[in-house]
Amino acid sequence: MGRTLAAKILARAAGRAAVEEGELVTCRVDLVMLHDSGGPRRVAPILERLGVRPWDPTRIVLVSDHYAPAVDAESARILDLTRRWGREHGVARHYDMVGICHIVLAEHGHVRPGMFVVGGDSHTPTAGAFGAFAMGVGASEMAAVLATGEIWLEVPQTMRILLEGVPGRAVVAKDVMLALCRRLGLGGADYRVVEYAGPGLAAFDAEERLTLANMAAELGGITGLIEPDARTAAFLGGLGVELAPEELARWRSDPDAPVASELRLDLTGLAPQVAAPHSPADAAPVDEVEPAPIDQAYLGACTGAKLADLRMAARVLRGRRVAARTRLLVAPASARVWREAAADGTLATLVEAGAILLPSGCGACAGYGAGLLAEGETCIASTARNFKGRMGAASARVYLASPYTVAASAVAGRICDPRPLLAEPAGSADEELRGG
Repeated sequence: MGRTLAAKILARAAGRAAVEEGELVTCRVDLVMLHDSGGPRRVAPILERLGVRPWDPTRIVLVSDHYAPAVDAESARILDLTRRWGREHGVARHYDMVGICHIVLAEHGHVRPGMFVVGGDSHTPTAGAFGAFAMGVGASEMAAVLATGEIWLEVPQTMRILLEGVPGRAVVAKDVMLALCRRLGLGGADYRVVEYAGPGLAAFDAEERLTLANMAAELGGITGLIEPDARTAAFLGGLGVELAPEELARWRSDPDAPVASELRLDLTGLAPQVAAPHSPADAAPVDEVEPAPIDQAYLGACTGAKLADLRMAARVLRGRRVAARTRLLVAPASARVWREAAADGTLATLVEAGAILLPSGCGACAGYGAGLLAEGETCIASTARNFKGRMGAASARVYLASPYTVAASAVAGRICDPRPLLAEPAGSADEELRGG
């Protein structure tokens, strides 16, 4: 019987020829990702009590992104602690205020197919877009990983999601994930590997695949996985990471590999999606969602501020203006995104439309920095989560959508279908969108 991609990766990490679903195995970790929020300030006290140091600093990537830049004395203290811990333990790969951890891992070529990655963040599965098994853990488990370089886990089953058809205008990976959240519910893939496959996957480039893998966490999956292919090789090759043909051939599920379940999603008929407060599972096609007035539109986070995401927003905003009494906040996902979006004119387009640029980092998405919501305010965001109180006041309402839909809503001043704005020249539909 064939083996799934997940089983192959875990077998290699466990030093075994094969592993079986449901079996408990101990795996060697190829890469550890820590960030300022759940990293040194949480794990350092545990390691000190144990009297141990990190087993291999060369396998650690440390990112300061949640509290960066500091907005108060406590944030500054956490960032200082993170820097000092990194220096003390010889962590050379410390990315201090240069972007969101998941995007930093991808952009700097730290992940390649077949790796076993453990991160101190629930969206660590983002790295699965490169064919790596990447899982998030809490502080206690992370301390054990840092002390030993190993972690035990139960070999999970695989849920395969087959994407079919061709997505229409303004339908992107975020819409796919919101549709899946609605269909499966939060936890619908509880402790399963979410493997994306099917001919429809060809519609999504490497950056879009990051969003697919990332939001496997919203489905309850232990990780999200996409088999590496020519697009994977091209993306990594651009970063100086060359993949041999045998790597692409090795790290894929066998045709006869058993899966626990298989779900088909037809992209052809899929409309842009919007998730209502306070759950990604409360999603529906945009034309079925109440066009609620918004106070804020937010383009940020690991799912919504990559270069491709900002370019989507720019397509909508070019030649248009953000509605009066609505603010559009943009936090590019990394320093590299800043540079490239500045070089190609994307940032200029956003600013000319009235966007306010914020520093790279998790910021408002995680409720740590600039851009938080006041009591009773309504926001539409390109983030992955809209739980009550996550982005500020508990009475605030947060809708989730793609960058296209967020940008269109900023122009309209209310939740809005982006497709008319992409079909019409700038100015022709603006008055109608604003109710003029």
